[in-house]
Amino acid sequence: MSEQKVNLELVKELGLTEEEFELIKKYLGREPNFTELSIYSVMWSEHASYKNSIKWLKTLPRKGECLLAEAGEENAGLVDIGNNLACAFKIESHNHPSAVEPYQGAATGVGGINRDIFTMGARPIAQLNSLRFGNPNSNHTKYLLKGVVKGIGDYGNAFGVPVLGGELFFDESYDNNPLVNAMSVGIVEKGKTLSAKAEGAGNPVFIVGSSTGKDGIHGSTFASMDLSENSADDIPSIQVGDPFQEKLLLEATLELAETDAIVGMQDMGAAGIICSTSEMSARGNCGMRIDLSKVPLRQKNIDAWEILLSESQERMLVVIKKGKEDIVKKIFEKWDLNCAQIGEVIDEDKLYFYYKGELVAEVPAQSLVLGGGAPVYDREYKEPNYLSEIKKFDIDSIPEPTNLKEVADFLTSHPNIASKKWVYEQYDTMVRTVNLTTNRPADAGVINIKGTQKALAVTTDCNSRYVKSDPEKGAMIAVAEAARNIACTGAKPLAITNCLNFGSPLIPESYWEFVMAVKGMGKACSAFNTPVTGGNVSFYNQTTIGGVSKAVNPTPVIGMLGILEDKSYLTALAFKQKGDMIYLVGNLSNDICSSEYLYSYHKVKLSPAPEFDLDFEVKLNKILQELAKKSLVNSMHDVSDGGLYITLLESAMPNNLGFDITTASEVRTDSFLFGEAQGRVVVSVPIEKEMDFVDFMMKNKFPFYTLGHVTKGELRIDDISFGFISDAKEKYETALEKLLES
Repeated sequence: MSEQKVNLELVKELGLTEEEFELIKKYLGREPNFTELSIYSVMWSEHASYKNSIKWLKTLPRKGECLLAEAGEENAGLVDIGNNLACAFKIESHNHPSAVEPYQGAATGVGGINRDIFTMGARPIAQLNSLRFGNPNSNHTKYLLKGVVKGIGDYGNAFGVPVLGGELFFDESYDNNPLVNAMSVGIVEKGKTLSAKAEGAGNPVFIVGSSTGKDGIHGSTFASMDLSENSADDIPSIQVGDPFQEKLLLEATLELAETDAIVGMQDMGAAGIICSTSEMSARGNCGMRIDLSKVPLRQKNIDAWEILLSESQERMLVVIKKGKEDIVKKIFEKWDLNCAQIGEVIDEDKLYFYYKGELVAEVPAQSLVLGGGAPVYDREYKEPNYLSEIKKFDIDSIPEPTNLKEVADFLTSHPNIASKKWVYEQYDTMVRTVNLTTNRPADAGVINIKGTQKALAVTTDCNSRYVKSDPEKGAMIAVAEAARNIACTGAKPLAITNCLNFGSPLIPESYWEFVMAVKGMGKACSAFNTPVTGGNVSFYNQTTIGGVSKAVNPTPVIGMLGILEDKSYLTALAFKQKGDMIYLVGNLSNDICSSEYLYSYHKVKLSPAPEFDLDFEVKLNKILQELAKKSLVNSMHDVSDGGLYITLLESAMPNNLGFDITTASEVRTDSFLFGEAQGRVVVSVPIEKEMDFVDFMMKNKFPFYTLGHVTKGELRIDDISFGFISDAKEKYETALEKLLES
């Protein structure tokens, strides 16, 4: 074996600690060479091993009747959706790559999450995303946003999977560290799923797909470090994607899945060959002997350790049953893709890597992975000082505006609330003809399951401002809002995947935010019976500039899946006709805490999270599903960012209708119109069903409030005209585009 000397300076440079270096020497029984040290560097990074988060992730509810695979067992979560079908879904981050190379960073994030789905034998049918950027008036923010959106659009459109939903939010905390979270959803017949496991000594190991280059080397280590002024120098850590290659790889993989040749398969994403060989081996309690000189390369002068760690995209590792090699070769030759046997499975907990006849690395597979020898840390955490300021907030210190229409217009044009049309028009939302919300917008994306009466509802949700104010309550709200959005379509929430974006786990205050958010998420998921199927932790989302380190707002994004048993129950958010009655389902509340109104209009940055009652949310969820099933409402739309006024406006705009409502004397008018207290939904009810609706609500003893009625186009509040829907719609639909093009 080649000996390359390592020292403690190199150990630290690769993101390892002295203690971890000693542990590596213990596992190997000797000092590692450079290649082996690099292996442990990427595999023990937070991005690959969850060493700072796994203790708390294990506290989340991970079991449920609908689950076919528990969190961490496979490449993605797997849920039984009936009709002999299963849904694979997962969300992951590509934050740091997108911060330094927004186009490729976002594009390869989309490619990677889709590969996680089809390596399980499932065909991706829908994509979602959750995006966070800094000050929208900044040229740097505009550059990042345009690059990210184009990267997502170009890759996803060419690959041929529709975008069904997402979110876009601006806050100064994301100025230099945007968050780019991508979610993919796929469907597979039960019993036809593929496992990410290696087994069977003598079975051949193949690498299939694109050739390997130097892109993305130490990418997972890069994802587990703070950003700085010099992060742009780490461009080699950014992968380069090719959606057309991925499309070919998808079809070849699904064709191979129809044969009996596959033992196991895994996407070659973060950490490349070393990650897929070690994780597949560890799952199957075996090892592999790999010849790196047989890996198809796309460039010269690439060293063995670079081949091993490269994160070149559109590649898979496949373990094949011995004797079935020709089946694989013929399929990949048909699709004009690389297909090279690079090794075999061995009955030993060891990975042997050779290059040109020389053994360059020898490591125990189990020592590299989560649940095996990867270190697990119990980090210190403490409540941040800023929370004491938050608790001092008093609503009476905020003067009520005399011109409420001015506030309404301000919020209508605010980039966090205004239409994201500029973004989603760059995405193909109709390819594959499964999107049931193309012309009937709803609170969640709804996917037609062809050949059945069923549909899937999918959403991504998180208001990081709430989480910053109260991480436990804010994370519960994120789960509850996702469930509310699912239920507003008529669907029942089933399960979640999550993308947990936080600052450094080595800073006690940041780690406290993470711990409390996980606790809140666990409580809410248990209450809604929506187990966690897996996801992604992204720490180190902070930037050090001029010696000052600044973390993003804690952002635990929830990706939720729901089932609509009968497509005829599908309920949209749009008012349907003039004269329908408008009701608020839920309680009135004198609360403007953490609202966009308070934060942006009054510029009060510190206030508690809005009112929230988890038990009430669970009851509301069931009420909404029943309203849809009984066809008692024409529309349902939850009250969230921007408050009741924005909810009414968003329901009015699709069909160019208006509303005439009366505010409640029991609460402040600004709170009534612009507060963001949780557990509230606006519904419209046709006159002929009004008595049935009222009887249903009374029978269930659930609070509701009469707001007013749908008009032909004027917006009236307390007999005062707020203008016409055409003017409001123009402001709402053009504000973001005008800002970005200025």
